[in-house]
Amino acid sequence: MTAFFQILIYGFGNPGREDDGLGIELVRMLEDWARQNGMKGIDFDSNYQLNIEDAEAISTKDLVIFIDASTEDIEDYMLTEVTGDKDVSFTTHAASPGYIVKLCSDLFGKCPEVYLLHIKGYQWEFREGLSERANRNLQNAFTFVKDYLLNLQIIKYPEPKP
Repeated sequence: MTAFFQILIYGFGNPGREDDGLGIELVRMLEDWARQNGMKGIDFDSNYQLNIEDAEAISTKDLVIFIDASTEDIEDYMLTEVTGDKDVSFTTHAASPGYIVKLCSDLFGKCPEVYLLHIKGYQWEFREGLSERANRNLQNAFTFVKDYLLNLQIIKYPEPKP
């Protein structure tokens, strides 16, 4: 029996703060796309913030892509690797992706390959809806992640030879 390659796509942010909802919106779009295209081995989750319980959720995965809105000086989106040895912060309100990776490794003795997709946002007021520029960045990130996942499917699930 062949084990499936298990992926978790996890967006976080606050959709009630304009562009801060980019991560959650991209997860919604990807989940709809994956369902319509019969993609297997991909789980989706989203929340306002990462929590320490997420260390357990990622412990059973082979690949995790966290998605968040960004104020960084980037063009539209950027994918970076997350390790447990940098960006390790925790407050009573939120945990960083690096902290979740470190916690996963410390508690479960293993950790998946983890990335953070930063999507450039511009407006952060208390209202729903994305700014026009953030929506363009969202569409670009959507195309990128779809292509990335399709390439993984080809690598992990090659077509059987006749």
